[in-house]
Amino acid sequence: MNIRENVNAILHYEKYDRMPIVAFGFWSETVDKWAAEGHITEDERMGYHSGGDGSALTQSILKKLGFDYNWGDSFWCPTDLYPKFKSEVLEIQENGHQILRNEDGLIVLEKPGIVSIPAEIGTSLTGREAWEELYLPKLQFSLERINTEHLNSLPELSTRELPYGVNCGSMYGRIRDLLGVEHLSYLYYDDEELYREMVETFGNLAYQIVKHVLDSGAQFDYGHFWEDICFKNGPLVSPAIFHEIVGPQYKRITSLLNSHGIDIVSLDCDGKIDALIPTWLENGVNTMFPIEVGTWEASIIPWREQYGKKILGIGGMNKTVFAQDRKAVDKEIERLKAMIALGGFIPCPDHRIPPDAIFENVQYYCEQMNKL
Repeated sequence: MNIRENVNAILHYEKYDRMPIVAFGFWSETVDKWAAEGHITEDERMGYHSGGDGSALTQSILKKLGFDYNWGDSFWCPTDLYPKFKSEVLEIQENGHQILRNEDGLIVLEKPGIVSIPAEIGTSLTGREAWEELYLPKLQFSLERINTEHLNSLPELSTRELPYGVNCGSMYGRIRDLLGVEHLSYLYYDDEELYREMVETFGNLAYQIVKHVLDSGAQFDYGHFWEDICFKNGPLVSPAIFHEIVGPQYKRITSLLNSHGIDIVSLDCDGKIDALIPTWLENGVNTMFPIEVGTWEASIIPWREQYGKKILGIGGMNKTVFAQDRKAVDKEIERLKAMIALGGFIPCPDHRIPPDAIFENVQYYCEQMNKL
């Protein structure tokens, strides 16, 4: 069995030959550090920066470490603002900090040299007038969004060695990127009609894109959503509101995927996601990713006890051990064994590998996982 066949067997609770060694990419700073240390070439470093997860040079880095493939490597089309706004600096403060309007129209405070999420100050999406004049025109379906040449070049499933997914967009997380957490939190109460319209607009756009991609005849192993709408204590949105308004948007797209024979649907959301899992499962999203361990100690084990075999998982490997020693890596692998035994679960570092990761520790993890 090749890697793709093993992945599909595991996620369908079938017999498999070996556990694939799955990755979720790296921070850019991690790749820079590894190149400076001589572990990877300058071409590989630049290839990651220019080509991202799906590039051949990124795959070369993964192979040097011992990974088989990156779960995030999927067919992607812009399912949000197209084209984006032009980023512009609005103010440079005396301490060197910059206030800028980014490509999403969000006004943020950036501190040069600080690698972190910028502080949200405001948004260009100030109400319905701004929505209709500035944003809505950038959220319309067009064939320009789809790389038709790449789509038409995709091989049939039977000839692929690695699994390959289709990106299904974001139903809520990208709206948060446009408004910021605080403004989006208030919007439901200030203008519920606009709130609902935004969610429906993103849902409709993603549906149209996925439908066009699937109707082309291209074949995929799974569908994949992105959200990132939780933090260490839970969701950044009311679970009840999310269930009522956002949930149906997933259902339309997962039903479309199912009609094309795709029954594995994953969703990337960091943080403590427990309160949103019922909505995702009810609406056809069955694979949680990357199961960020965090201080809240996320694990698929209690979810499996609660929801049974209908919940699948990719992730759950605490990447912080890469900054420690081999003993810590061994201990983490022992912890993963109980999850692997459940079936329907494939370990993967629970987010992109950060700069404190020791290259040899990552290699050691892959070597030990290959022995399982």
